[in-house]
Amino acid sequence: MRERNSMLHPISRRTFLNLTLSSAVLAGTSLTSLRTLAASNSVVPGVKALVFDVFGTVVDWRGSIIREGQMLGERKGYDIDWAEFTDRWRGGYGPSMNRVRNGELPWTKLDDLHRMVLDELVVEFGLTGMTEEELQHFNYAWHRLSPWPDAIAGLSRLRNEYTIAPLSNGNVSLLLNMAKNAGLPWDTILSAELSRHYKPDPEAYLKAPELFSLQPDEVMLVATHPGDLRSAAEAGLRTGYVHRALERGAENPKVPPARDEFDLFADDFLDLAKQLGA
Repeated sequence: MRERNSMLHPISRRTFLNLTLSSAVLAGTSLTSLRTLAASNSVVPGVKALVFDVFGTVVDWRGSIIREGQMLGERKGYDIDWAEFTDRWRGGYGPSMNRVRNGELPWTKLDDLHRMVLDELVVEFGLTGMTEEELQHFNYAWHRLSPWPDAIAGLSRLRNEYTIAPLSNGNVSLLLNMAKNAGLPWDTILSAELSRHYKPDPEAYLKAPELFSLQPDEVMLVATHPGDLRSAAEAGLRTGYVHRALERGAENPKVPPARDEFDLFADDFLDLAKQLGA
């Protein structure tokens, strides 16, 4: 008499599929429960998505541009104050966007506004002998900005519990290249380019909840610039301030706003994640 095989009989394909689907449902339920638990531990309940100012909040624009300028100077023999150059380049940011807002210029990407300011500074600082290829590469230094030391770890924790995206005046290609270069773990890229309104226009802020199919108060803007946050609050978004004391250099430390002015005050992105239950 043939011995019975002690192993279990193979299960049918249908049974296997049903078990797999059941496991997936249970896994999804567990993930949802974990996210609900995290949200319940947040100091700002009800928030489902976080959008971030980028220049200064996520990345060190000043230190990065100074470094790029110094490398250019070594290659070309320029001897200038790159900190001053960088501050002047950044100083043209607001006025150039205002030219778009008041109708003096049609909608213009930030890359092109940066180039307009750069062309003026090249003449003013005497950066002679630059080819078009070199000018374009230097202008794209804004695509290669380095993140603050806590940024990637903090964003990675937050992404486990929330949808996260930039909400910057930078154009989409700039933000995408920056993310790839710096390893920023965004879920998607949001930009003023999508609304064709630069912050602090309310349309720029409201594009995020519209695209996420959320109410404005379910979205939090995270920024180190109080003016940006105040405009977001006026549009109905929640607000999280992150202190970047060295945004404008150690010689010009930033003075923080009152700790209770916004929905949340964080020392860095790791502190932000902790307060939001991530």
